[in-house]
Amino acid sequence: MRELMEQQIQEQVQQLQMQQIQAERINAQIKLIVHQILSPEARSRLGNIRVARPEFARQIEILLIQLYQAGRLPKKLTDSQFKKILEELQSKKREIKIERV
Repeated sequence: MRELMEQQIQEQVQQLQMQQIQAERINAQIKLIVHQILSPEARSRLGNIRVARPEFARQIEILLIQLYQAGRLPKKLTDSQFKKILEELQSKKREIKIERV
């Protein structure tokens, strides 16, 4: 019984290690593609966003990769072009206005 439990624990540890390795590979690929897409200034801006809102930064990275693969982005995205994309993403959010009477 004890050997069976130890074997299951070892299998779970191996699975977690494999998942971690796969996640690291995906992160490295995303980083490489984003490095090819964005200019240094735009990458800096994305880094600032990543510090403040990591989940939003990941969404932006995925969106940029999708747009690039679809051929809807130029070879290198400048900071001003990146700002415009961010503004468009922000404008899609629903604005909430509270008026006091």
